[in-house]
Amino acid sequence: MHSCLPGSHYRVLSALLLTLFLAGCAGLGPAIDPPRVSVDSVKSLPMVDSGPRFRIVLRIANPNAQALDIAGISYGIALLERELVSGVTNQVPTIAGYTEEQVTLDAGVNLLEVLKLLGSLGRARSDTLEYRFTAKIDFRGLLPTQYVEDSGVLRLN
Repeated sequence: MHSCLPGSHYRVLSALLLTLFLAGCAGLGPAIDPPRVSVDSVKSLPMVDSGPRFRIVLRIANPNAQALDIAGISYGIALLERELVSGVTNQVPTIAGYTEEQVTLDAGVNLLEVLKLLGSLGRARSDTLEYRFTAKIDFRGLLPTQYVEDSGVLRLN
């Protein structure tokens, strides 16, 4: 005679199947292509107590059929590996499938990094500056966080 009652077999089997189902669903999130992010414009804002500020307009293109409901974006702009400008926003419209939207961000400048950059520019004579734009885009719902990066070289002459 078995020590388990027949009803307990069903409970154990049901619990096991439910656990396997939930574990399988966790890995089945919708696959999306990352949004394409580009900088449309950068404007300086009037000086405030916290230092220089900039208004950055990003263009975010959605290369997917489903709409992107973005909870927030954190971003940074670096020159010569020094992050000079950074900020966050949660003021992002839902971007319908296969469309693009402009998103306006206000960003602050890291003055200490600007001073370090100026010091390194004085020591190393070069006609180019390496830049890097990074953004972390968090979505509402089941979509995974996306990381976007663009880098290149700016010619000074």
